[in-house]
Amino acid sequence: MIALRLEMITPAQCRAARALLDWNQNELAEKADIGVSTLRDFEISKRVPVKNNLRAIRAALEAAGIVFLEDGQTAIGSGVSRRHPADDGLRPDQLDAENDG
Repeated sequence: MIALRLEMITPAQCRAARALLDWNQNELAEKADIGVSTLRDFEISKRVPVKNNLRAIRAALEAAGIVFLEDGQTAIGSGVSRRHPADDGLRPDQLDAENDG
């Protein structure tokens, strides 16, 4: 198993994040500007990408609204979640004639 470092992610977190976003490997690889084979090999724990590629994967997922949960933040260890909609601006119940746009 690949060890988790603070700024890094696990293969399972990567797969789960893609699933939450409904992205395939090609989409994530493109958004992270890495090779599809790099992502595929990482997700099956075949090899660990260089730090810059791993950071690019995480950054692309975070930019799309993924939040990474480290050990201790969940009952079962590390994981992922979608950013709470309230973090993205106004909630529907806050809209009115002036700010609905």
